[in-house]
Amino acid sequence: MAEKEKQIEECRTRAVLVGVIRDRQEERQATEYLDELEFLAETAGIETVCRFTQRLPAPNSRTFLGPGKLEEVIAYLEEYEIDTVIFDDELTPSQTRNLEREMKRPILDRTRLILNIFAQRATTAYAKTQVELAQYEYLLPRLTGMWTHLERQRGGTGTRGGAGEREIETDRRIIRNRIAKLKEDLKKIDRQMAVQRGNRGSLVRVSLVGYTNVGKSTLMNLLSKSEVFAENKLFATLDTTVRKVVFDNLPFLLSDTVGFIRKLPHQLVESFKSTLDEVREADLLLHVVDISHPNFEEQLDVVKQTLREIGAGDKPVFLIFNKIDAYTYEEKDPDDLTPATRRNVSLDELRHSWIAQANTPCIFISARERINIDKLRKDLYGMVHEIHAGRYPFNNYLY
Repeated sequence: MAEKEKQIEECRTRAVLVGVIRDRQEERQATEYLDELEFLAETAGIETVCRFTQRLPAPNSRTFLGPGKLEEVIAYLEEYEIDTVIFDDELTPSQTRNLEREMKRPILDRTRLILNIFAQRATTAYAKTQVELAQYEYLLPRLTGMWTHLERQRGGTGTRGGAGEREIETDRRIIRNRIAKLKEDLKKIDRQMAVQRGNRGSLVRVSLVGYTNVGKSTLMNLLSKSEVFAENKLFATLDTTVRKVVFDNLPFLLSDTVGFIRKLPHQLVESFKSTLDEVREADLLLHVVDISHPNFEEQLDVVKQTLREIGAGDKPVFLIFNKIDAYTYEEKDPDDLTPATRRNVSLDELRHSWIAQANTPCIFISARERINIDKLRKDLYGMVHEIHAGRYPFNNYLY
């Protein structure tokens, strides 16, 4: 068994990570971004060997990195025989071509890495169709220098291009046709899912939203007493799961869907919009936040922005700060006169600062340790009851 695990480990792709630190961006933030990129790589089954960063006003338009840093990365790749290079940004088609020519290795940007993870995680026909559509839309402008050897379709005498179309034009045509077919397939599935949602009656709908890997599926299992797949990896959930939940004879529908992430590829946002209909049609959003993450406030903003992009930015929100059991902070030395940072704020101070923002109700919990779950149920019951009472004012004697 140990020998088999060793063989699997030896077969893993080894990669270096590359990021650019923009002007006015703190190095700490760039490190946190690369931490997330490494987690993405790990989720995709890729081992991170080394990281490279360079401070630039903007990425080099030709090779993303400056000439000196590019030579440094290439020297490292050759010395340690690294398989792949992963960039923490979406590269332009020309940057990808230039980098592959210079580095003589496969190049992954953040977008393609996320698309690969979605492809690995998709299990249902619907999710697979959505991911395939996003992959083809990403691939189409990048065909040159990124040869995929799709079906070979050679033209005979009398076809455009004489002996046959150029291979690149043939592939472009194949991909465009495939994109059109996938969009038609999604429309059919969307109509079926719309009928399913319509058959659920007029129950209050509550939807879990949040950054990926913040504990939404774990919370779903707690509240609905079900067994939704939950794992400490990014994008453990792609398909929407809907469960009927009953609190003190008050029934409502609770849904859990794909998590959001910084720089979520726009191709995925577009292709998954129908999956996110559960979010758009929800009466209440439970926005789950990983309070233990050092950059949780930016993650919170990313989710808000994504909700606006899919047309759900005006929904009532209940903020749920999860993982309080994992929260840590560094107590500031009294003699330290530098300004305090988020790392110096205790959980109690953080809790009171957020509760003071009375425009959004919030609660601090640990789904894993079941801390404050009873209060969460009570608060959620009150919110669902209020929505139900507004919808059915003459039916409240039941509750």
